[in-house]
Amino acid sequence: SEDKCEYLVKELGLDVALNYKSKTFFKELVQATPKLIDIFFDNTGGDILDGCLRRIAFQGRIVVCGAISTYNDAVPKGPAYYSALITQRARMEGFIVFDYAKQYGKAIEDMSNWIREGKLKSRETVVHGIENAPDALVSLFKGDNTGKMLVKVAEEESKSRL
Repeated sequence: SEDKCEYLVKELGLDVALNYKSKTFFKELVQATPKLIDIFFDNTGGDILDGCLRRIAFQGRIVVCGAISTYNDAVPKGPAYYSALITQRARMEGFIVFDYAKQYGKAIEDMSNWIREGKLKSRETVVHGIENAPDALVSLFKGDNTGKMLVKVAEEESKSRL
């Protein structure tokens, strides 16, 4: 949404944020990437991945972590512009956080410090009550959330999160 894009630019300091629901998304992507895309971290798949494949730079890299736009498709659709990987000598590789389990302790320590120092910011959309979890899941696939979607099932015993 435009609100999410504004948050990314004004509060998190990104140079540009694009609304993937925009009717002129690809035109905006071209304008935002005049020197092409060196690295793309993909959580969406589908049309967004295809647009970025069309803009991938020479020896660019695509990190594939999710494909939420296609999870509910009856017939999965692969990338239409995968031949750009050949012509641009680019790489596309899967990423799963579990591969880095040995580093979780250090990551928790570092990220906790960065949150306390204000160097790392996040937003959460919190839905209250387990009975609302199904609606929260549907809302997640529509993109209604900002940041992590959480379902709060009980009150916390301790207010300390870090």
